[in-house]
Amino acid sequence: MKKAIISKRARQTPLSPIRKLHASAVRAEQRGIKIYHLNIGQPDLPTPPEFFKVVRSFSDKYVEYAPSAGYPGVIQAWQKYYQDVGIRFNEDEIIVTTGGSEAILFSLLAVTDHDEEALVFEPMYTNYISFGFMACTTLRPITLSPKNNFHLPKQRDIEKKINVKTKAIILCNPSNPTGTVFSRQELKIIADIALKFGLFIIADETYREIVFGRRSFISLMDFKKVRDRVIIIDSVSKRFNLCGARIGCIASQNKEVMESALKFAQGRLSSPTLEQIAIIPLLKNSRIYTKPLKKEYETRRNAVISGLKQIPGVSCAKSEGAFYATVRLPVKNSEHFCKWLLDSFNDKKETVMLAPGDGFYASPGKGKNEVRIAYVLGSSQLKRAMKIIQLALKKYQYTH
Repeated sequence: MKKAIISKRARQTPLSPIRKLHASAVRAEQRGIKIYHLNIGQPDLPTPPEFFKVVRSFSDKYVEYAPSAGYPGVIQAWQKYYQDVGIRFNEDEIIVTTGGSEAILFSLLAVTDHDEEALVFEPMYTNYISFGFMACTTLRPITLSPKNNFHLPKQRDIEKKINVKTKAIILCNPSNPTGTVFSRQELKIIADIALKFGLFIIADETYREIVFGRRSFISLMDFKKVRDRVIIIDSVSKRFNLCGARIGCIASQNKEVMESALKFAQGRLSSPTLEQIAIIPLLKNSRIYTKPLKKEYETRRNAVISGLKQIPGVSCAKSEGAFYATVRLPVKNSEHFCKWLLDSFNDKKETVMLAPGDGFYASPGKGKNEVRIAYVLGSSQLKRAMKIIQLALKKYQYTH
């Protein structure tokens, strides 16, 4: 009998560092351990009540498929949202997706063929790696340094990574997992490279409202010369605290890209019906909900940074936006430490769940002593979590 073998793609796709320790977390909770979940970008802030009001008022006799591109009313609500942040899209330049994740996949499928490449800056949002494997796109990583807060290198250093197979540049701004907010000059470098080499720009701008201090968010759509090659990835998950609703969008002024994305959207029929309808009032009045985010997450960021500074051997670039920090620990293997936190350590029946850093890199061996912290809990809980990490590291270093 000949054995059936799964695909090479399936074998090579790594587990998500955000989810891979889930089984250990479940076992810890079964032992009565309270876990501070800093491993996943799931904010604890309340979902706007208007969302639930729309869902509860739904009176149709059945839940039908939505149009593949999304309900016209939802697309118009996205238009209003973008208009409020200074970006203009026509209705046929927006497709509603099942979360921002599907928009990433559609983008890669639209602009790369088998074994073609996309430049990506690491550490990166880990699901770029998963979707790269799904789309058979090779991610060509450029490693950023914490020494300059994970900002971009010089233009010539980026261009060295480009070859005949390169089709796109992926940029997450503000960055997940580093919290870096890229300057106008940095974005101009990306725009100039895209023009020079004929590349698309996949711009993940999910966290645009969450920017700290004197920095300001600048969209790649601000650069007129590349508007026809920018593909915006977006989501309602973070700005409206709707992670489970799974609604996002892909938006581009490039007609061929959007025609291609529509084909993929038709292949999956539609995004969730009720959730689409329920986000309309949020998108139309987005500033009411997003304005408080900056102050809240900046307070949380400060609590995390302050706590980490008290821990010997720990280093962390100060996040400029989003709600993440990439942290270097005094350990050789952060995944082992993260698993040990769940399996073998607690302080007063409490522990912390972190995301191992190597899963945010495409380069083998990178990030082995790093973790990503998502500061998605209140400041008092974050202070307690940082103290637990401090106590855990002290014991871990003594026993390992």
